[in-house]
Amino acid sequence: MAGTNCLVTNDWICGEYLRTRSQELTDATVQHVGITVVSVLIGLAVAFPLALLVRARPRLSGAVLGLTTLLYTIPSLAMFSLLLPLLGLSSALVVTGLVLYSLTILVRGVLAGLAAVPAETKEAARGMGYGSGRLLWEVELPLALPSLMAGIRMATVSTIALTTVGSLVGRGGLGNLIEDALPTFFKAQVLTASVLCVLLAVAADLLLLGLQRLLTPWSRIRAAERAGGG
Repeated sequence: MAGTNCLVTNDWICGEYLRTRSQELTDATVQHVGITVVSVLIGLAVAFPLALLVRARPRLSGAVLGLTTLLYTIPSLAMFSLLLPLLGLSSALVVTGLVLYSLTILVRGVLAGLAAVPAETKEAARGMGYGSGRLLWEVELPLALPSLMAGIRMATVSTIALTTVGSLVGRGGLGNLIEDALPTFFKAQVLTASVLCVLLAVAADLLLLGLQRLLTPWSRIRAAERAGGG
């Protein structure tokens, strides 16, 4: 039973742990969110031009997609070991590793979204005088948003989980708490940090889904029309 003595009895559910370690939990959660957000944003900033390069030069598709997939298969311990001489024991080490892991999801998400844009829509836009840049930003990207956002959601959830591995260098957010608790098997800390990771992933996915619906109002209109027609 959770209570004052639950720390002594090492219970899984312990209200006293939550009360006495609230600041520690808050700091770890903030660090976890910060690393995740920065990693996904940088990953998207790198993945987007890579996807455009692949689309413009299809011959590079195999090399780019193969490289990003290869990076994703590297074990996290090996990845951080390879980056350590360059970046040291820093948040940049963790962020760089997470960015590299996110590329295979994000590049494929951008490519899938752009490929889903109907050819007749692009031809109509060109007929109206749209140049390649305007066509991309005003026509293709808005129509590609559902697939693009799906990739971002997947990459974000994956990054939230992988951020815990940053505990190897002391920059793992909630992963730090899990690693600290393992030697003594501090049940309340392991369970609380693990549950918070899951809640962060669910919250991020729902937030991004809401953002997707906000940015693509036409999708809701079409869904309503199909529902009404059925």
